[in-house]
Amino acid sequence: MDNLTEVTEFLLMGFSDMWKLQILHVGLFLLIYLAALVGNLLIIMVITLDLHLHTPMYFFLKNLSFLDLCYISVTVPKSIHSSLTHNSSISYLGCVAQVYFFSAFGSAELAFLTVMSYDRYVAICYPLHYGTMMMLGKCYQMSVIAWLNCFSYAAVHTGNMFWDPISRSNKIHQFFCDIPHILALLSCKSFFVEFVTLALSSCLVLGCFIVMVISYFQIFSTVQKIPSSKSRVKAFSTCSPQLIVTILFLTTGLFAALGPTAKASSIQDLLVAMAYTVLPPFLNPIIYSLRNKDIKAAIWRLFRKIYPSGK
Repeated sequence: MDNLTEVTEFLLMGFSDMWKLQILHVGLFLLIYLAALVGNLLIIMVITLDLHLHTPMYFFLKNLSFLDLCYISVTVPKSIHSSLTHNSSISYLGCVAQVYFFSAFGSAELAFLTVMSYDRYVAICYPLHYGTMMMLGKCYQMSVIAWLNCFSYAAVHTGNMFWDPISRSNKIHQFFCDIPHILALLSCKSFFVEFVTLALSSCLVLGCFIVMVISYFQIFSTVQKIPSSKSRVKAFSTCSPQLIVTILFLTTGLFAALGPTAKASSIQDLLVAMAYTVLPPFLNPIIYSLRNKDIKAAIWRLFRKIYPSGK
């Protein structure tokens, strides 16, 4: 190991070198990225401009949409640029930045999904106390704490991974600096420190998961006790989009955590990586737009303001 050269840049070996496949990759990723940008920006704009949506639920949804914008922007634009320029290299600092922001936005998304599940729990199980338990000031405090904790965690996480220079290899068999692939390149000392950090963070992830499970279990139990079927449907419709988004994020994250790290690019490895980096930011605005009546109504109100019908 003493004779190995210190790595100054990495080679992202995710997609094929064939020009036709690279064009297909660029076209697919560009369409998904633009759709994610438009969808999430639309939700942010609608919630900001529509006074009917100035509630805790949509305040957290606006944060989630902003997170999705940042989350997908960490990996996809670089991947598109690499395919267009036939240059798969990424600088050492660029890889560090990818790992840092990917960890920060990913953990923040989990934190906000947890807070949003608690918000729905209070709204459905304790509707009379919702105004006092979820005051706007408390919502701001929870969001600030979530952002600060996640960026602090990402700093510790990234610092543990890169504090010792990497010299084993500079090839990453993925279309971005994926954490499992970086871990495979670390020295034994760095890997042990990072493994301890990951073990501790897994306890926090498990805690968030338990809070979400308890919240939705209590929600379903309360909804089932509502005598009116119309009221049950209305109550469930307020949390069903968020539940779908949560299941999507947790499922794709679980596949990423349990899936093996390939020594060479494989279709399965790439699809799993795409599932947890690209699909949630792309599908979240679609799910909320199709399943949430308030969002759909607000979009139509905004559309009529921009394009008023002539009289």
